[in-house]
Amino acid sequence: MEEERKRIVFNQENEEDRVYSLSLRPSSLDEFVGQKDVVANLKVALEAAKHRNEPVEHMLFSGPPGLGKTSLANIVAHQMSARITVTSGPAIERAGDLIGILTNLEQGDILFIDEIHRLSKTVEEFLYPAMEGFKVDFIVDKGQFAKTINFSLKPFTLIGATTRSGLLASPLRDRFGLFYHLEFYEPQELKEIVLRSAKKLNVLMADDAALEIARRARGTPRIANRLFRRMRDYAQVKTGKAEVEINLVRNAMGTLGIDEYGLDELDRRLLKILHQQYKGGPVGIETLAATLNEETDTLVDVVEPFLLKIGFLRRTSRGREITEEAVKHIKKA
Repeated sequence: MEEERKRIVFNQENEEDRVYSLSLRPSSLDEFVGQKDVVANLKVALEAAKHRNEPVEHMLFSGPPGLGKTSLANIVAHQMSARITVTSGPAIERAGDLIGILTNLEQGDILFIDEIHRLSKTVEEFLYPAMEGFKVDFIVDKGQFAKTINFSLKPFTLIGATTRSGLLASPLRDRFGLFYHLEFYEPQELKEIVLRSAKKLNVLMADDAALEIARRARGTPRIANRLFRRMRDYAQVKTGKAEVEINLVRNAMGTLGIDEYGLDELDRRLLKILHQQYKGGPVGIETLAATLNEETDTLVDVVEPFLLKIGFLRRTSRGREITEEAVKHIKKA
């Protein structure tokens, strides 16, 4: 995990991201950049729920990290004038933890569970009646002394976020009424996000510099904002003022080891090993992880999605294969 935190293009949230997220996060769907289909459908769902004067249906956001799942959950809460309780799958270790959270929810409140696919089976089963009938049954004691305590809950909305929707149990997935899958962003959309962040932080950002950052941000707003903050640091140290221009971005990216596709040393190392050591593949993900001395989940969740998107990697039934475009890129690099 220490190596992951050092990667600038690592798309999991770190402490610095959390510090800036409140000031840079959009507060309404009109401010939200990208994901046009998701935003349009979400607007309809929220307006319909308001007209009926009832909580919006349970919803599930899926997609790679850093694309705005948490931001959308907060926007839903804001636009529904609801209180939001934020937690994550690994943080809810026992059924009692979940019951404590559920019984504290008021009418129309929103419970946001990040990494919902990592809920334990026991905790997950307590969610089923809570989502369907707004009640939970809790068994205390054992054997002949066992008794069931019924908790009635106030109607609430559960928003789940997952990077691995395939790992969700079918009974849990079926209880969500709304499903939204977030896709990687286009460079022009990320450019708009960078320019907006620069304005909020009082940094003078040239259009071509913002686009250059966007092109190297791996289609991910979180990475775009992180790269923007690094460019701001370079500008202040090199020029003494908060002004970012194209040559500074290119020089700084070279220093950081991030190429024109947004690939860093780990990405290039994976491609080189596939090309040179395994003759282009196919090779199993566990073998690749062992060769790279990385966790399998890191490769699957963090490295692979973008390499697949830009056509540098193929995922087959026999394993991972490198593409001709990727071979050309690493030879050029």
